[in-house]
Amino acid sequence: MTDETTTNEPTSGIELTPEHSPDRMGELAATAEREGFDVAFASSHYFNRDPFVALSRMAEATETIELGPGIVNPYDTHPVKLASQAATIDEISDGRGVFGIGAGDRSALSNLGYDHERPLRRVLESFDVARDLWAGETITHEGTFTARDASLNFDRRELPVYVGAQGPHMLRMSAKHADGVLINAAHPDDLEWAAERIGEGLDDRPEESEAQSASGQSSGERSDPRESAFESLAFASTSVAADEDVAREAARPPVAFIVGGAADPVIDRHDIDREAAAAVGDAVERGELGEAFEHVTPRMIDRFCIAGTTDTVADRFADVLEHVDGIVVGSPLGPEIEDAIERASAALEDVA
Repeated sequence: MTDETTTNEPTSGIELTPEHSPDRMGELAATAEREGFDVAFASSHYFNRDPFVALSRMAEATETIELGPGIVNPYDTHPVKLASQAATIDEISDGRGVFGIGAGDRSALSNLGYDHERPLRRVLESFDVARDLWAGETITHEGTFTARDASLNFDRRELPVYVGAQGPHMLRMSAKHADGVLINAAHPDDLEWAAERIGEGLDDRPEESEAQSASGQSSGERSDPRESAFESLAFASTSVAADEDVAREAARPPVAFIVGGAADPVIDRHDIDREAAAAVGDAVERGELGEAFEHVTPRMIDRFCIAGTTDTVADRFADVLEHVDGIVVGSPLGPEIEDAIERASAALEDVA
C-alpha cells in the first residue's frame, strides 16, 4: 500500500473469504503474510462469517500485513458502526487497518429488504463521516443516512479508504475523493477503460490543503503518510493451480456470479452472447447454482477471471499491471487454497 517506503513494485493483495472459520482465516492470513502479500482483505457477505471477527483473528495471527474489509457496504450496517469496526481492527493490529467500502451487491441487499438508493452518494458520505470520526470529531450528518452527535470513544485512528468500484461514476468519485480504488475486474480491456475514468477523477481531485479546508480540518491534522497518493488496484478473480483445467474449473462459481451481475455494456465489451449471460443470471437468481455454473462458458472464464497455471497467471498479471498499481488476488484463489496463495505470490513475483 502507499507509505513512506513505497517503491515502484506493484502492491500485492489478497481476498480471503470468511466461508472459513475465524481461526482458519487467521491461518490463511499468516500464510499470505509469509508469502509476501502487502494487504489482506476479508470479504463481506451476510451468508458468511462476520468479516470483522475474521479480521480480528487475522490481526492476531500476523505482524506486518495490512488488513481490512473488502468490501463492506453502508446499507446493511450503519456507516458510523462501520467506522468504529474498522478503527477497532486498526487499533488491535497496531495501525495496519485499511477500509474497503463500496455500494454492495444489489441482489444480496434486496434479499435483506434494503433499497440500493443513491449508491455513489451513500458511499462518499459514509467514508467522509468515517474520516471525521477517526479524527476524533463529534459529527451530525443528514443525508443518505442520519447521525446525530456521534463520536468514537477511543484514540484517533488513520485508515486509508479504498472504494470498490466498477461503473464510471464510482470510479471517478473514488479517484477524486478516496485514497484508492478496488476495481472489480480481471481483464485488461476493463482495466484500461477503468483507468480512463480514474484519470478523469484525478483531474478533479482537490489539493490536500483544499480537501482539509473543505472538511474543516486545519493543515497537518491528517498527516498519515498512507494518504499521500492515490492507488489503483485490480480486485481480480483468480484461480491458480498446477493443472490448467483444474484451475479453470474452480473458476466457474465466481465467474457465474460476476456474469450474473454484469451490466449489458460489460457483456457487450467482451463479445459475450447476451442470451448465454442471461441464462447464467437467471439460474443464479433462482438459486440453481449448479445450473448457473454449467452455463459458464470458456470465454466467460477468460474475460472475468485470471485462471490457469502459475506461468499463465503471471502472464495475465503482467497484462493487468499495464493499467493499475497493483493486484488483489480474489476469490476463488484456486482449488487448494494454500497452494493457490503460494502460486499467486510466485506469479506476482515474476512480474514485480
